[in-house]
Amino acid sequence: MLKVEPIPAFQEPIPAFQDNYIWAIHDGHCAAVVDPGEAAPVEAFLAREGLTLGAIVITHHHGDHQGGVAGLLAAHPTAPDGAPLPVIGPAGERIGARTVAVREGDAVTVAYPSLQFKVLDVPGHTAGHVAYVADLPGAGPSVFCGDTLFASGCGRLFEGSPAQMLSSLDKLAALPGATRVYCAHEYTRSNVRFARAVEPHNAELAAWEARVDALRAVGTPTVPTTIGQEREVNPFLRSRVPAVREAVAAHAGGVAGNDAAAFGALRGWKDNFR
Repeated sequence: MLKVEPIPAFQEPIPAFQDNYIWAIHDGHCAAVVDPGEAAPVEAFLAREGLTLGAIVITHHHGDHQGGVAGLLAAHPTAPDGAPLPVIGPAGERIGARTVAVREGDAVTVAYPSLQFKVLDVPGHTAGHVAYVADLPGAGPSVFCGDTLFASGCGRLFEGSPAQMLSSLDKLAALPGATRVYCAHEYTRSNVRFARAVEPHNAELAAWEARVDALRAVGTPTVPTTIGQEREVNPFLRSRVPAVREAVAAHAGGVAGNDAAAFGALRGWKDNFR
C-alpha cells in the first residue's frame, strides 16, 4: 500500500525558499540540521521548539543547501559542550565552513543529538554529492539524500554523467525497502506527472498520484517516502523495467544502446517535460 511515512517527532521538515526542506533531527534538547539553505527558518524552528543547535550536515555545495551556514555559525559558534559547532560535508565539494570532510564509507558521529551516519558517495547532481544513512530510534533506517533521489524523481545532472547518476541511484535503491527517504525538495507533484507519462498503466503510481494530490491540497509534505515505494513508482529507479525502456525508446525515436544511455534519455525527457 502506498503511503507517506509519518514524520517521527524527532525528524521534522523546516520549509525554506519556495520548495526546500531543511531536515531537523532532534532529541527534544539538541538538533542537527541537514542542508540549511537559509538560517532564518532554522532559527525560528529552534526557538519555537526550545532546541539547541548541535551540528550542521551538508549533502552538496549548492547555495540552497548551505547558504544558511554562515548565519547559523554566527549565532551558534559552539556545540553544547563548548567545542566549535561541527559542520559536516562532502570532501569533494566546495563547503567553505566545513569542519568534518566525509566520503564513501565513513562513519560519522554527532554528539548533540547522539547520531551516527554512514556516508555514501552519490555523484550525478553534483560531482561530490553524498548521502547520509542512519538507523534512527523510532524511525529505523533513514537516508538523507539531498538532491540525488526525490519522491518519484531524481536531481538534474548539473555536474555528473548519466552513468554516475544511475550508479548512485542503484546504490540508494539497494538500501532496505523500509528505509525512509528524506529528500530536500517538494517536487513530488511534478515528478508524478512525468512518471505517469512514462508509465500510464502503473496502478501503484496512479494510487500514489491521488495520494499526493490529496496531501498537497492541504499543504502536507509528501515526504518522507521509502526506498520500497520508490522502487515501484519512481521511473529513475525503474529505467531498466521493460515498460519504461519502451516508453523512452518511443519518445526518443529509437532504442538506447545501454542502461546509461537509456537513463540519460529518460533524464533528458524529464528536463524538457511540461
